[in-house]
Amino acid sequence: MKQLTLSDGTPVTPFAFGTMQFGGTADAAASQALYDACRAAGITHFDSAYAYTEGRSETLLGDCARAERDKVYIATKVNYAGGGSAANIRASFDESRKRLGLDTVDLLYMHRWTDDVPLDETFGALAELQQQGLIRHIGVSNYAAWQVMKAQAVAAKLGTRIDVIQPMYNLVKRQAEVELLPMCAAEGIVAATYSPLGGGLLTGKYADGADGRLKDSAMYAARYAPAAMHDAAAELSAIAAELGTHPATLAVAWVARHPAGPNPILSARSVEQLQPSLAGMTLAMDDGLYARLSALTPTPPPATDRLEEA
Repeated sequence: MKQLTLSDGTPVTPFAFGTMQFGGTADAAASQALYDACRAAGITHFDSAYAYTEGRSETLLGDCARAERDKVYIATKVNYAGGGSAANIRASFDESRKRLGLDTVDLLYMHRWTDDVPLDETFGALAELQQQGLIRHIGVSNYAAWQVMKAQAVAAKLGTRIDVIQPMYNLVKRQAEVELLPMCAAEGIVAATYSPLGGGLLTGKYADGADGRLKDSAMYAARYAPAAMHDAAAELSAIAAELGTHPATLAVAWVARHPAGPNPILSARSVEQLQPSLAGMTLAMDDGLYARLSALTPTPPPATDRLEEA
């Protein structure tokens, strides 16, 4: 898989931090503390989006990173509500750069698949920003594998490429294993995967009656509604207790252990909440433990109906 680097060629850490909470459940002081904790743990990749917390996420991330700009890798995403037009991409990105206070952004994603305009227009606008030195890498988020490769063919015609994709991936949401992760391994694309904790389900906190996204957000509640997911989370917590660790630590390490080498995007609203995820960066997960955790949920079927050949 492709290795992301800082502007001086230094490899970016294979774990990232997502700043969706900045300016929302994490105020300015908490956001700075989270950023500092990530940097102390060695994280250099930070992810935001135009849509996060009405722009406050980008503003706070820019405030945190500005003093050490050359030491961190900053990603953000186009305003998905505006579609895939060149005009929306340019306007959105101009606003993101102002919020971040940066001349150059390392990675700019299309936040969601859009076909409201020809892909040549969408990726032509991204290629132009890249040629102007305003972005270093192009990414796509929440695309299916066929959408990635369709867009990649257009990017190739324009003399560029998609270097990073951002799909959901965790122990109870394993669809990325079918086509996305194999595609990344085969095509040299980085998979920066989000929600390694399943909206907090895999931390075990909901079994204890704690609040969080699964209670506060109808979208997350629906996403993680199946009882089998909650059963798997309970089993994960039991294994963590047996091993003397935290279920979030196991959940993060499990994502990173996939043979395709995904880069998990961690997130939290406080340093205390973040610590178990940071511990997952250094947990040594052998084949036996990886297989044991993988057995907690069904392995998705391969992308073929010729199962006798799978």
